[in-house]
Amino acid sequence: MTVLWIGDVRSADIDTVGGKAASLGELTEAGLPVPPGFVVTAETYRTFLETTGIGSEIFDALAVDDDGLAEAAERARELVVETPVPEAVREEILAAYGDLGGLADTEPDDQSEPFVAVRSSATAEDLPDASFAGQYETILNVTEEDLLDRVKECWASLFSERAVHYRNTHGFDHDDVDVAVVVQQMVDADKSGVMFTRHPSTGDRQMIVESAWGLGEAVVSGMVSPDHYEIDPETATIVESTIADKKQQMIKDPETGETALQPVGDERRTERVVTDAEIERLVELGRRVEDHYGEPQDVEWALVEGELFMLQSRPITTISEAGDSETVQETDATQGGDETAGRPGQTAVDGGGDQQVTEADADSETDDGVLVRGVSASPGTASGEVRLITKLDHLDQVTEGDVLVSTMTTPDMVPAMQRAAAIVTDEGGMTSHSAIVSREMGVPAIVGTRTATDVLKPGQQVTVDGEMGTVTEGGPEEDEAAAEEYDPVESVRPQTPVKPMTATEVKVNLSIPEAAERAAATGADGVGLLRMEHMVISLGKTPEQYIADHGENAFIDELVDGVRTVAEAFYPRPVRARTLDAPTDEFRDLQGGSDEPHEHNPMLGYRGIRRSLDKPAPFRCELRAFKRLFDAGYDNVELMLPLVNDAEDVERAKLLMEEVGIDPAKSRWGVMVETPASALLIEEIAAEGIDFVSFGTNDLTQYTLAVDRNNEHVVDRFDELHPGVLSLIETTIETCRELGVDTSICGQAASKSDMVDFLVEQGISSISANIDAVRDVQHEVKRVEQKLLLDSVR
Repeated sequence: MTVLWIGDVRSADIDTVGGKAASLGELTEAGLPVPPGFVVTAETYRTFLETTGIGSEIFDALAVDDDGLAEAAERARELVVETPVPEAVREEILAAYGDLGGLADTEPDDQSEPFVAVRSSATAEDLPDASFAGQYETILNVTEEDLLDRVKECWASLFSERAVHYRNTHGFDHDDVDVAVVVQQMVDADKSGVMFTRHPSTGDRQMIVESAWGLGEAVVSGMVSPDHYEIDPETATIVESTIADKKQQMIKDPETGETALQPVGDERRTERVVTDAEIERLVELGRRVEDHYGEPQDVEWALVEGELFMLQSRPITTISEAGDSETVQETDATQGGDETAGRPGQTAVDGGGDQQVTEADADSETDDGVLVRGVSASPGTASGEVRLITKLDHLDQVTEGDVLVSTMTTPDMVPAMQRAAAIVTDEGGMTSHSAIVSREMGVPAIVGTRTATDVLKPGQQVTVDGEMGTVTEGGPEEDEAAAEEYDPVESVRPQTPVKPMTATEVKVNLSIPEAAERAAATGADGVGLLRMEHMVISLGKTPEQYIADHGENAFIDELVDGVRTVAEAFYPRPVRARTLDAPTDEFRDLQGGSDEPHEHNPMLGYRGIRRSLDKPAPFRCELRAFKRLFDAGYDNVELMLPLVNDAEDVERAKLLMEEVGIDPAKSRWGVMVETPASALLIEEIAAEGIDFVSFGTNDLTQYTLAVDRNNEHVVDRFDELHPGVLSLIETTIETCRELGVDTSICGQAASKSDMVDFLVEQGISSISANIDAVRDVQHEVKRVEQKLLLDSVR
């Protein structure tokens, strides 16, 4: 179906309409004030790629390293924007727009031409652990003439360089993310902003509201420094507020109809945007939204002629488990202090009073050594050299450990933000898109300083305190001798284990070590699959080429660093790292890959344990990396062998483990069950002394059903729940349980509720899902376990 109305969609439709639209449908059904609109479905986007034939060219082009990313992303966008929309799709979208004209609030003489907001709604967006905030396109004040082009721009935004980089960083495959498009009645807001129903960094029961004049895009994009209110949700009273100097507002130009930044009149620049009565209405709205979803929410809102609208709601992705407090946070303002005193152009307002803003002396350093002050957007402290960014094409100047200083942060800066030690901006608030992403990445950030780009100088050494909102001169003294003696594999520091919420462990799959902290914060019981091939491919060279250029120790160091990062983040929860399992086509694109064999179907070819046993030199390096980790005390690291067929594969690998000094009897190790042969021969494989097996359902399904999951002619026959596949899993679990071998699953099917139900009922030891699915799987496992327990009692 090309189009669905927002009022007809629910959370269960997320694969069809994306996260944003599914949320809007839920809010509409709950009776919350959402402007009417419709959704161009994700299926329409996918059909557009397939029927026009541009899909394969796009995804092939994106299989590049960082050096070729910009060019590949640009080519992908060009293909989408320049390719005509099929006529049937065009007619259905325009017909829905015409129907919306009858519902919209338009001028009396222009009922057929409603202004609409056109917004991307990706199927991997607004997730519990990855917001994708600001990664995709939103276009405001669109009419029929430009509607189809704007829909294509939203599709094309899936391939912006920043969005591609974000997906790479968070372990999402480009071909697995589709995008729907929301077309919604435009709310020509007088005032607007963002509300967090809990503090986004600490999780305290304290609502945060940021507001500005005009359309909310100026707030969420960081174009303006908004007013900032911290509110006690029980009483709807303001605990602390900061009234910003709001120089600009985003409004619809009355002459052109286009959205534009316009100066704010002098009399309103320092005027408080929302009244106490409006704060009370926002607090009530926040309570209703949080009650509906059962978790803290990030809400975009707008007020027009006194009427309050909700434009979006998504989970807050940045609250740490430790920071989830049940009490209202006490601030300096509630104790008579003035935390914001000295911020240029801002003042603390206690109890919601309308105090006059006083201009601070922004040109002089304060007595306490602070160079600039601002609003905390992301907590933490970091030091580094200032890199002043005035143009987007200067972002490559930001290197690891620099402090990125700019007028404002934008989503295009995400790649540079990830390299930066800290971020400081003149404009923006803690609810802006890039502030959200900063918190996800754990990069300290301060926004709304007004003067950072003037006061801070390129190359200057500074320390950024993201919690206090300050930048001071210099950095902490470093013990260079200690740094030189640092062993990258130190002993593990004991950490507090996470209490499992289910008898069946729920773990997480990981591809990149950089996502370890975020994955650990999900409360997963460990890592069920850490893909080591991604650590190798990121080096840009085949293992053989890297070893030839840099030596075996350098290769081992890279692997140790990657696995250690994850092991530290999860300790003492287990981390199951899989040895190299990249097909030849992935190696062929790397330096040194010209000698890789050309295979008709690489997934059935020279990969996994068969490659490792055939090329034992790189495999020994992998095993030595495990040996170093074991020796350093990382007893939570487990070794997993991919694509084994029989006991002979396991025996040969076991001999190589012993050759490098790993004692299989004293280490946790196991195998992937991805072929019918390994499932049928599991008893003989278990006799080799393995501790666990893990089902790779993608491969097990295609090998069992003789279905290539990448072949469009038979992909409809790919079914992980096929009775033949389930029978192999069931008998393997039963045999392993009798032999005392743990069982797990780490394939894509682990995120499906039907598969979860089946596995729990069969008595599987653990289920490992992608980061975005962990919490859903936890709840589904808990539900099934409770049902089984009740059934047994009854």
